[in-house]
Amino acid sequence: MTKTKILAAAVLAAALAGGATACSTSGTSNAGASAGGRAAYTFWDPYPQFDESAAWTKLVEQCGQQAGVTIKRTGYDTTDLTNKALLAGQQGNSADLLLVDNPVVSTLAQAGVLTSTDDTKLDTSAIQQNILQAGVLDGKAYGVPIGANTLALYYNKNVLAQAGVDVSTIKDWKSFTDALAKVKAAGKKGITFSAIGTEEGSFQFLPWFWGSGASLKQLDSSQGVDAVSLWAGWIKNGYAPNSVINNTQTTSWQEFATGDFAFGENGTWQLDNVKKAGIDYGILAIPGANGGSAAVPTGGEFMTIPVQKDTARYATSVKIAQCLTSTTNLVTTDNTLSYVAPTKDAQAQQVSQKAELKPWVDAVAAAKGRTSDNLGTNYPKISQQMWGAVQNALSGSQSPQAAMQAAQSAAAAATK
Repeated sequence: MTKTKILAAAVLAAALAGGATACSTSGTSNAGASAGGRAAYTFWDPYPQFDESAAWTKLVEQCGQQAGVTIKRTGYDTTDLTNKALLAGQQGNSADLLLVDNPVVSTLAQAGVLTSTDDTKLDTSAIQQNILQAGVLDGKAYGVPIGANTLALYYNKNVLAQAGVDVSTIKDWKSFTDALAKVKAAGKKGITFSAIGTEEGSFQFLPWFWGSGASLKQLDSSQGVDAVSLWAGWIKNGYAPNSVINNTQTTSWQEFATGDFAFGENGTWQLDNVKKAGIDYGILAIPGANGGSAAVPTGGEFMTIPVQKDTARYATSVKIAQCLTSTTNLVTTDNTLSYVAPTKDAQAQQVSQKAELKPWVDAVAAAKGRTSDNLGTNYPKISQQMWGAVQNALSGSQSPQAAMQAAQSAAAAATK
């Protein structure tokens, strides 16, 4: 999802966002030797936008050289990468290393495609635990994150000033909605976000859902209904535009970038864009229903090591993974990808280089993996029902309560 990418599982490929395959390099065999007599190791990632000249590609090549091998890197669209990884695992021809969207880790692990860090001795001790949890299934970690991003509220200081809103008074849902009412009364627009019927919609709804105190195991709890009612009320009262129903995070951002909106829910990856838009902005943590900061979902990818017939290959794969996730390379890579690093040392370096990352580091520290609570491969089944319920409630085709009750029934049937 932009940087966070759309969650993809083979069983739900038709339901979740997909795209065409693009490759940055050719070759997928994990055996043999390359030029210069070095062994060839294969590496698949979800970055088809990076060609041979990209900094990311050069870093991957450099880490291979340091491990004494040549890396054949291939970049796929996230959905295609998941499907190909599952198929390769079934055929016993997996890549040596896979970089995958964090919710996909559970899908691949449950399918038996991935080794655990217990198997390979890949060190996770320095990783922030809440970020690592996105790659944990049944108590075992199946990789290490290269970085994370998440959501917060960008706000336009000029719009709020014209509406007489002091952002420091926003503490909970009531005070936030009161601020939106003042913005509308001043003739400005309130908030824009993405409520599209894909994983992006679920990703953006989760802070409000979790902020209500709701659990993904019970979509139709009173708290879950309250979260949907909050969004539906904003549309009904004109605090949010009807366009949010079809907004992606990109189109939602384009609305905020006009300068007409007080708030835009979006992620770390828009930092450069907000500067380009010339908006005098601030960052506000998404408030919980009764105060405090809501838990927000983590986005970002995990470096994983697939199961190989030749287990002797793992040692070199670990060296490559450790190189790519070293503090120095995390800082370089995550600045390129607009990610917050998953370790305290790397985060400190990032903030020293880019002070505006500080609120995002704090947001990531409070973030939660979508597959946490040991939901694993049940998450995409639940998420699909949740985004459908949000769509139905916001469009007015169902009441928030009816929409969430139907979603819970369908999710329960799908996760038996």
